[in-house]
Amino acid sequence: MAGIIQSLYEIRFLDELAEKRTVIHNIHPLAKLLTTLIYIVAVVSFEKYEVSGLLPLIFYPVIIIGLAEIPLLPILKRLLLVVPFALGIGALNPVFDHRIVFTAGWFTLTGGWVSFFSIVIKSILTVLAALTVIATTGMNRISFALRLLFVPRVLVLQLLLTYRYISVLMEEVARVLRAYHMRAPLHKGVRYNAWGSLAGNLLIRTFERAQNVYQAMVLRGFTGEYKTGGAPQITITDLLYLTVWTLFFAAARLFDIPALIGSLVTGVVK
Repeated sequence: MAGIIQSLYEIRFLDELAEKRTVIHNIHPLAKLLTTLIYIVAVVSFEKYEVSGLLPLIFYPVIIIGLAEIPLLPILKRLLLVVPFALGIGALNPVFDHRIVFTAGWFTLTGGWVSFFSIVIKSILTVLAALTVIATTGMNRISFALRLLFVPRVLVLQLLLTYRYISVLMEEVARVLRAYHMRAPLHKGVRYNAWGSLAGNLLIRTFERAQNVYQAMVLRGFTGEYKTGGAPQITITDLLYLTVWTLFFAAARLFDIPALIGSLVTGVVK
């Protein structure tokens, strides 16, 4: 029960962060969404053996988190949920890819390990960028930006309602579990012979709750278009934000910045 309540709080936590008023929060949602999409494309476009070229791209989420005054620990906790999936995707790379890419004395680095670290870094950067844009924009304004990109209304509506009402489903689960534990106070969990009845009960309650939500929306004027508030105008600051970050992503993608810095430093030392 405590875990469900904590999950409800964590879902609403990102929405609470999106209500802040900082330099990043005031950027137009479309500029932030486009910047994030370009960033993700830049990250995933690196080759599988590329690691050093990805490192400069970490500056984007780090700078945004700092300017937006987002607490780092909650973001890292959500990020850790994705790490096991990334590890699972690349776990077999070192087993099958034995091509030697670097040797220093007794140390030998194979292509499998390089591609494994590349997958993990890409996963962390893309998820961190997604969490950042949600925490600084909010799902309502992201949906507004998606409509400006001519994403079909049905898809945007499904995305928004799923995100908005997942907490309602979790509340129904909490009620069902609370009722079960009141009738079976000595059980630490749910007995296997009650799984079917609880799942059926939850399904029926979910349909009923969905119908009530829809009727409430219709009574308040819902006609298939989810109203997300006024439409802010794009300013020079928004265009500058998009342009500067896009140029940085392009530079990081086209040039190996760490290698260039290393060459410059080596040249100065010599």
